[in-house]
Amino acid sequence: MSALTRLSADELLLASREIDAGLRQTDLSVPGISCGGCIHKIEEALGKLPGVTRARVNLSTKRVAVDWRETEGPPPLGEALTGLGYDGFLYEAREDAKDPQLVRLIRALAVAGFASLNIMGLSISVWSGAADEIRNLFHWLSAAIALPTLAYSGRVFFKSAWQALRHGQTNMDVPISIGVLLAFAMSLYDTILRQPHAYFDAAVSLLFFLLIGRTLDHVMREKARSAVKGLGRLAAYGATVVTPNGRRTYLSTEELEPGMTILLRAGDRIPVDAIVLHGRSDIDASLATGESVPEPVAPGAALRAGTLNLTGPLTIHATAASKDSFLAEMMRLMEAAEGGRAHFRRVADRAARLYAPVVHSAAFLSFLGWMLATGDWHHAATIAVAVLIITCPCALGLAVPMVQVVAARALFEHGIMVKDGSAMERLVEIDTVIFDKTGTLTLGHPGLRRDITVDEAPLAIAARIGSHSHHPYAKALAAAVLPADIAFDTVAEHAGLGLEARIGKDVWRLGRGEWALDEAFVQSGTGTVLACNGKFVQSFAFEDELRAGAVAAIRTLRGHGYALEIMSGDTPAAVLPVAEELGIERVQARLLPQEKTAHLQVLAKTGHKALMVGDGMNDAPALVAAHVSITPGSAADVGRQAADFVFLRSDLESVPFTISIARKADRLIRQNFAFAALYNVVAVPAATGGYVTPLAAALAMSGSSILVVANALRLSPRWARREQSEGVL
Repeated sequence: MSALTRLSADELLLASREIDAGLRQTDLSVPGISCGGCIHKIEEALGKLPGVTRARVNLSTKRVAVDWRETEGPPPLGEALTGLGYDGFLYEAREDAKDPQLVRLIRALAVAGFASLNIMGLSISVWSGAADEIRNLFHWLSAAIALPTLAYSGRVFFKSAWQALRHGQTNMDVPISIGVLLAFAMSLYDTILRQPHAYFDAAVSLLFFLLIGRTLDHVMREKARSAVKGLGRLAAYGATVVTPNGRRTYLSTEELEPGMTILLRAGDRIPVDAIVLHGRSDIDASLATGESVPEPVAPGAALRAGTLNLTGPLTIHATAASKDSFLAEMMRLMEAAEGGRAHFRRVADRAARLYAPVVHSAAFLSFLGWMLATGDWHHAATIAVAVLIITCPCALGLAVPMVQVVAARALFEHGIMVKDGSAMERLVEIDTVIFDKTGTLTLGHPGLRRDITVDEAPLAIAARIGSHSHHPYAKALAAAVLPADIAFDTVAEHAGLGLEARIGKDVWRLGRGEWALDEAFVQSGTGTVLACNGKFVQSFAFEDELRAGAVAAIRTLRGHGYALEIMSGDTPAAVLPVAEELGIERVQARLLPQEKTAHLQVLAKTGHKALMVGDGMNDAPALVAAHVSITPGSAADVGRQAADFVFLRSDLESVPFTISIARKADRLIRQNFAFAALYNVVAVPAATGGYVTPLAAALAMSGSSILVVANALRLSPRWARREQSEGVL
């Protein structure tokens, strides 16, 4: 039975959308559509259902759009399709897929951890003196546990190693795979021959420790790739289109083409770049400009895809397809910038370039030397396995992700979330800090300026009128003073212009001066004014309050030699006072997203590495393109997803604090690598000299990993709080 036949009429109604007065549209997915005959059969059958005015089939997308009259209720679409032999489902435009690689890593890690604990338990019994039949039984039990564990958990490394070898190359997974497989093979051989020693525990423990590092590394990397997906969610699912014959239909955004006439309601996102044909409204254009104040639009105004229609209905003319729109361009900018991040290799990746050939050479020379010296291939192979195991890069693999995890915890204690672990490495390298203004240096919520004389009585009247609107300026007035106790007869909002309130014969207007005032009084006030019967009463000015800690953060960063800039989409009149108050001399205003990205690229080409601190949706490409980026928790979703760090507290001093943690983490990572190098300098000669068994090699390898983890734990929240109290950067 089709999924649609089990849906109630209410569910079909909720899944539909209004395209005209009394007319709704439902989109269905019908996977069985395969030819022109299917199209004709389905359109004819659905078109005969009660209330259906039109049914259209799209063969390429296997989608059916059905228009039906709301007064007659949802038609029995599921039953009709089932009767034709088709399965139908409600069409879903987007689905968020899980990360299959992360699921595989977590399952592999869980299996390896469980198996490692069990085999270690059996090994303890052997170490404690179990002999003969009991020892052999425990060895066979260990083999029975290790074999499926290697087959399941080890494929993470085996697959990578095999792909490298097939192309005549090598990587870190090659010696890991050889060491694990040889340890198991030698142990199985010795178990069959009833030898006293087997090293199944060494093989499985290797996998467990390595999978910890691989999983942590994958989580950090994937978090950095979510920004483009988040920006894509800002795209409208579709829009109501007026066809040349005057009919209304709903099309997905991908189906919209230049030249189409589109109807928008208040609250709709602009689906594609367009020009206003009819209507007036206010547009939230912060995605494009970063400007916190809504932008009034009228016929002839240009609209960018992804911006939000706030207050009034609009009829617009599409000027670009979705793939060529402003939002698509922003996504391409972010994808290009994220692709550039591949050049920032992890410290572990750089250190591992010589690892595989050195380890292979050491193991081979050990086997060859002992074979020539003793003629005992078993003893020579055992020593070669010990060399591979003792040099397996558990400490190397944990050196970076463990410090990053502990550093992330220290930052979390201070209300700072880490989106990308490698960003801590990059944060240490910066020499320039660039700030957005609105929502970053300032709170992004306009408030009434009190340094300008404002009479309380007109302000109270304006507050009463403003309480009827969600416009930021109206809300600021309503919050500035107790509203006057006036009951207006009517209050109406004129999109893009302001509010009009009537009481008796008096008409009060609050909004744009050229609209609120008669021609004779237009020069009396500019900006937002209050007028009665066209006569000027009071004008109001607004300002954005500095974020807490902004002054202290700028002072700290300047004191440590960082170059400071402001790069904003706001007007120069809004940006310059903030720059002057903070003492920042390098200022750029009215920048579009691509201009911000271009400036960062110029800085990078001249050898500068910039930290971008921004919050707006228009900052997202710049946040990705910067060497490293930080955004406040109040930022737009796309900004939070694009940034490497997110600080949840309102205090801007989180920026220098994050830098201090990154510097400490950098020192600990370098210490871990120094220890790993020293460990190998001592361990490799000992193993090649025959002084280390595979079991002792596994214990040494585990011990080195534990020491690396212990060193990472030195970066504790307690240390972070002490650094903060001492004012250390």
